[in-house]
Parts: sequence; structure tokens; C-alpha cells
Amino acid sequence: MSVKPPKPLPETPVLEDELDGLDYFRDLQNRHLTINGLKLCWRPKAELEALDLSDKELRRFYEMMTLGRGVEEQVDVLFRQGFVPGTAFFGRGNEALSVAAALALKDDDTLIPMHRNVSSHIARGQDLAQLMCQFMAKADGITKGRDIHFGNRDLNIIPLISHIGTMIPVAVGAAWASRYRDDGTAVLGISGDGATSTGDFHQGLNLAAVHRLPLVVVVENNLWAYKTPIRMQFACKTLVLRAIGYGIPGYLMDATDMVGAYEICREAVVRARAGEGPILIESINPRLCGHSIYDPYRDYVPPEEIAAWESRDPILLYRERLRSLGLGDDSYFESVDKQNRARIAEAVTAAKRSPMPEGPQAMDGVYAP
Repeated sequence: MSVKPPKPLPETPVLEDELDGLDYFRDLQNRHLTINGLKLCWRPKAELEALDLSDKELRRFYEMMTLGRGVEEQVDVLFRQGFVPGTAFFGRGNEALSVAAALALKDDDTLIPMHRNVSSHIARGQDLAQLMCQFMAKADGITKGRDIHFGNRDLNIIPLISHIGTMIPVAVGAAWASRYRDDGTAVLGISGDGATSTGDFHQGLNLAAVHRLPLVVVVENNLWAYKTPIRMQFACKTLVLRAIGYGIPGYLMDATDMVGAYEICREAVVRARAGEGPILIESINPRLCGHSIYDPYRDYVPPEEIAAWESRDPILLYRERLRSLGLGDDSYFESVDKQNRARIAEAVTAAKRSPMPEGPQAMDGVYAP
């Protein structure tokens, strides 16, 4: 996608009491919170024309989001049929951020997603048949049936780690390599609100700040760290305020808005690549599913909160935006859905035909010669 230097937008200084009782979706509906040094400001979302996005690119956002959700819905079915071993994790409600993060990067940049960012893998170019083999622990999967965690070296995607906070030092290492090579690339790592409470997260981001590494850290704040609400996780008014302590820029954005999420991710990557050092983004994502397929989240999340999330489904919101722009109608949406179903069905068929890994192969590729 084309990238032009962002035009300066008017900013309004933020008073401290404005952040008391912050309503993430209401207060971020038409604006972002920006942090530069000790300066906090509200900034209006960029006009669509200023982002220089073609009709094809705007439609691609929708196609990648819906394909990602469709893949996960199929994995849910396959799990219940016994084809997916272990457990399954879903990113329902995270699709806009996942796609925005992937498409904000160039091919030679590095992405480090979480388990809820399958749409990032797809937007980055991951083959669907290989992805389905991965979920079904087949020999033709990305990890050859060894591990639920996966990346893709060919696509510059580093695998996740179950201890999510530990992924930040890994991202810092990748950013350090970029600095050492002086190749002008950036690294974008995605983490969760619960991970910000870990020492690894703090130590990694602090080191990146000291050395001004080309790193963007996105914190997906879905208001719950498994069953722990954010009021029991941190005392600051919102997580992005920690950027001040690290001495780095920060953004707070509503990631139910596909275009707004892309605006901020792209801007942050451009700044990191230009040598401004690491940047922290707090991304507000609705949680439309439990921690894993086993988690009955409706047993502990208040019904009114779930209803609020469902009203902020990023796919439904973006569908209406495409309608308003004249870029989508019922015929278009039906054709995308039909194409997605066909692609997913083809991938599932290929994965079911793929063999299970043989026992002696378990050690292949584990140790370097």
C-alpha cells in the first residue's frame, strides 16, 4: 500500500480529569489519544482522503477480516468434530487490528502476532491449506504437527510464546537486528493487556526505548486478562500512559474502526522506521469470545458488557462503512462470503488429506547441525 507522510492534524490538549471514567468506545469514537513526551492530546481521526487508500485497498480490508473470521469459525467446527487436538483460540473482534497491523508493514518488516491474530497471518499471505494443516496438527502444517504456536519465516512472522509478555523481548531482539543491519525495516509486536503486568514486557520495552529501536508494540486491550478485569490489573487511567514513563510516543485507539486502526498502525510504523524509536499503541478490541474454546466467558462477563461488545463488531461496522462509501452492497458481501467459504473448504479438504506426522520426525529441525 502507498504511504505518504502524514499531514499534521489539529490537536487538543488533554486535561487529566478528562481521563477519569474514560469510556473507550464513546470517547474514542471520532478521535485518538496521542502522547508525545509529556504532551497528551486528542486528535481527530484522519479523513479517508488523507490516507490515500484505493477502493481495492478498502475492500481488501473487509475481505481479509471476513476470511480470518471464517477460518476461525471453521476451526471451531473442526475442533468439535475431533479434528483439532488440544484446544483452540479465537480472535473474534480483533480482526480490524490484526489486518491493520499486517498491512501497515512492508514485506521485509517483521510481525510478531498473538494467538488471536490469525487474520494477521492471512493478510500477510499465509497459505490457507498449510494453515488448516497447522490447526489439525498435520505433517504439512507450518510446524509439521509439533506445536500449536506458529509463525512463518518466509513471511517474516515470528511465532508467539504462550507467556505473552515474553514476546516483547523477542520483538526487541528482532528490532535490534534491524538496527544492526541498518536495513530500514521495522518490527511490530502484538501483546495483550494482561501481558503488560509482566516483568518481561517492561524490561523489553525499556531496553528498546533506551536504544531507540525501530519497534511498534500494540497492546490489545479487550478489558479482560482471561478472567481478570482491567480494574484489577493496573491503577493507571489507561495503559498507553505508560509510554510517558518509557519516554516514548503513544497512541490510544478504538480498533473496532478498521480505517482508524490502519491509520495509527501505519503512522507508528513509519515513525519507527524513520528512527523515532519504539512506539506504544493501546488498541481497544471487543472480546466476542472466551479466552479459549473451553472458556464460558458469559459466566463471568456482565451481559451488558457483552451486548456493548457485540454492537462494536468491527466487521459489521466496516460493512456499513463500505455501504456508505458505495463500495459494498448485498451482492458484493454475498460474493465475498461465497468466495471465502470456497477457499476455506478447499483448504480443509487438503488438510484432511495431509498425513499425520510420523514419530521419528519429531526431532527433525529441532537442533541445528
